Amino acid sequence: MSHGIEIHPRHEAFAEGVRALSGLPSSVISDVMGRLVGTTGLHPVNRSTVSVCGNAFTVRVRAGDNLLIHKALDMLMPGDVLVVDGEGDVSRALVGEIMMTSARTRGAVAFVMDGAVRDVDAFETHQFPCWARGVNLRGPYKDGPGSINVTVNVGGMQVNPGDIIVGDADGLVAVSPAQALEIARLSHDKVAHEQATIAEILNGTYSSAWVDAALKAKGV
Repeated sequence: MSHGIEIHPRHEAFAEGVRALSGLPSSVISDVMGRLVGTTGLHPVNRSTVSVCGNAFTVRVRAGDNLLIHKALDMLMPGDVLVVDGEGDVSRALVGEIMMTSARTRGAVAFVMDGAVRDVDAFETHQFPCWARGVNLRGPYKDGPGSINVTVNVGGMQVNPGDIIVGDADGLVAVSPAQALEIARLSHDKVAHEQATIAEILNGTYSSAWVDAALKAKGV
């Protein structure tokens, strides 16, 4: 890994895509994207429910080192979600209250850390959403190397610079702005279908005949 800073302008469809995807469950978005998109192993550090939808500003760093994250803080814009590939290492925290405060003042809306964080009470106090692989009080090194605005992998999910990140208590999904409107349409349809199913369960009209049909088709 070498030092690298790429500049990627936001996709013109970004704002429209954020509006369309905001408030939709991450699990539903994952479902309509073939159940192949979404993080594993990353969890919200906030104790209260958090939900976010914003622009992926990506950083890749060496395990336990946050030099390039500090540089990224100077480049954040309102609506950004700082997405950091920290190689899944949790031996040292990559960010804490000071860096969170800096991001907040620049209008960033969340952190996603495939690594560890600290000062978790501060994230809760300021209601700043943060997803991470772990928590560790030990501070990071500041030697590099790293890259900014490159494709990264967090929690088993590939994220490209400028992707729309949707996060909630279940996890996170990344959606290309070019696909956002169609994914939002499919997601709203699925939410409506799920709500109808729940209503049928509650009023006693739900049928699970599809289960027997599926088993029969498999020869059971």
